[in-house]
Amino acid sequence: MKNTVYKNTDKILLAVDCIIFGFDGKDLKALLVKRAIEPEIGKWSLMGGFVKENESVDAAATRVLSLQTGLSEIYMEQLYCFGDVERDTAGRVVSIVYFALIKIDDYSKDLMKEHHAKWFSLDMLPTVVFDHRKMIDLSILRLQEKVVSHPIGFELLPAKFTLQQLQALYEAVYNTTFDNRNFTKKILSLGLLVKLNEKDKGSSKKGSFLYEFNHDQYRQLNKEGLRFL
Repeated sequence: MKNTVYKNTDKILLAVDCIIFGFDGKDLKALLVKRAIEPEIGKWSLMGGFVKENESVDAAATRVLSLQTGLSEIYMEQLYCFGDVERDTAGRVVSIVYFALIKIDDYSKDLMKEHHAKWFSLDMLPTVVFDHRKMIDLSILRLQEKVVSHPIGFELLPAKFTLQQLQALYEAVYNTTFDNRNFTKKILSLGLLVKLNEKDKGSSKKGSFLYEFNHDQYRQLNKEGLRFL
């Protein structure tokens, strides 16, 4: 039997919207979809959906990300609550916003076609519905704050990567350039990378050594108060 204590209160729809970031080796990108329902049908939008009566908001975000990307165990973090009264022209909708990080190559082209999805560089974003641009801008700021002390950027890289790829990622996140020597010195001094006896020869004949992320070292440094950059 449903509780009737709150029967005289206003009913408000609760939604989740997900900003999905990916990195193509050069640019940080956001994944947008063509909206499939009114209002604003056919316009660019974040991935999202409504929270079901029997699920938490975290579970709803996980469900939306899984259905839309076909991926599980995605790095996901709750960002903010958007609740302006007139934010959605169809009705009173409060949205809990999340940002997620995935590897671009992990997102299948079949699902991109199915959901009419497309990756956009952050400096070439199209007009998006409602207040979704505010959501994206806020998530970029949060990502920049987060990567200072948490190496979540590794979620955007292949399992094996070069120092050049790592630096390119962080330059994309901050939309700036770093001195090669200083960046390499700082990163290697943390002991967070494991150098492999393998090289990526895609960029030159000599090739660049590949590295892996050392999760054990990160957990230890995190306890001590790690400042990644």
